[in-house]
Amino acid sequence: MQTKIDNAIKEINRGSFEIIDEKRLGELIKNYYENGKNYYVKAGFDPTAPDIHLGHTVLIQKLATFQKYGAIVQFLIGDFTATIGDPTGKNQTRKILNKDDILKNAQTYKTQVFKILDEEKTDVVFNSSWLNDLGASGIMELTTHLTVARMLERDDFSKRFKSNTPISVSEFIYPLLQGYDSVHLKSDIELGGTDQKFNLLMGRQLQGVYGHKNTQVVLMMPILEGLDGINKMSKSLKNYIGVDDKPNEMFAKILSISDTLMWRYYELLSELSLSEIEKLQIDIKNGTIHPKNVKEQLGVEIVSRFHSYELALGAKEEFNNIHKHGSVPSEIDEFIYEDQIWIAKVLVESNLINSTSQARRDIKQGAVKIDGQKVNDEQLKLSIGEYIIQKGKKGFAKVIVK
Repeated sequence: MQTKIDNAIKEINRGSFEIIDEKRLGELIKNYYENGKNYYVKAGFDPTAPDIHLGHTVLIQKLATFQKYGAIVQFLIGDFTATIGDPTGKNQTRKILNKDDILKNAQTYKTQVFKILDEEKTDVVFNSSWLNDLGASGIMELTTHLTVARMLERDDFSKRFKSNTPISVSEFIYPLLQGYDSVHLKSDIELGGTDQKFNLLMGRQLQGVYGHKNTQVVLMMPILEGLDGINKMSKSLKNYIGVDDKPNEMFAKILSISDTLMWRYYELLSELSLSEIEKLQIDIKNGTIHPKNVKEQLGVEIVSRFHSYELALGAKEEFNNIHKHGSVPSEIDEFIYEDQIWIAKVLVESNLINSTSQARRDIKQGAVKIDGQKVNDEQLKLSIGEYIIQKGKKGFAKVIVK
């Protein structure tokens, strides 16, 4: 029995950045194995965008791990708090979303997360169902538990205050509302990113204020780096892998990461055990397996999770056909123009290159091909016809000029 408990705690600790109250965590796991008593693990997601990427799934993967060891997941959709916007890490007040967009995004989240979580062990909850009833008096009572001085200890607020960048009062209230979610749900554990520490601790503080016998354990996960291996995975930085990306695109993105970053993705995203990952590392070191094959294994696992095993194998075959034999992908985005169009503009609008100035530089360097032939004329205009535009080894677009 103790071995099972130790293994469970080891897997839960895997990849985590910090755990506050590990003793309580151990007690919850032990109580499950010895008495069959479930416990509740909360993670909140504000539906501020229509879909999620692999960076978001780091927390969801950890929730799935908890489910293996007796947890009921409280998957909290912050439809109320999304109207304020989490100020964490922001250098300006967030734009307020309308209710229709929030509910539409929330429905997408529910569809996507059950590709990872066990639906029978998950309670999907919306915090508007209790925060709407909190009322003005309830919110005023909450504000008595946090001082402005304490709030300004936060690095993001401190920087904004010193630079005279506006901070709305609603942003001060956000951590209190997140903390009150834990009070209402009686959460035993709350998960969040390392940038969420202030908000997560607020849940512990408020549970104590409201008389909970045990305050929640806090487990923080690191922020997943994007494809560049440097910055946080982000759609705005275009270094992300979306869970709704097409299988071929998802596989190709995974294969594009560095051999070093690959292990970070294995640790935070793979369902392989730590011992299985360690064996792969030893095999690479001994030369019995090539890093590309290990990366392909990761690609097949992740594409299978969000699509299917068959589509993952097809994506692997497609990738190898393109990179070994120079084939054009079977599925590429198509762009139609009614008149002749400047090649640099096409490259930008097809998302192959970020700017026309970069497009001109890439053309000069021979990094752009049309129908398999390098382009040298940065002023080229495409006339009537159909073209396959290629940037580098992996970027393709079909262009039709009528």
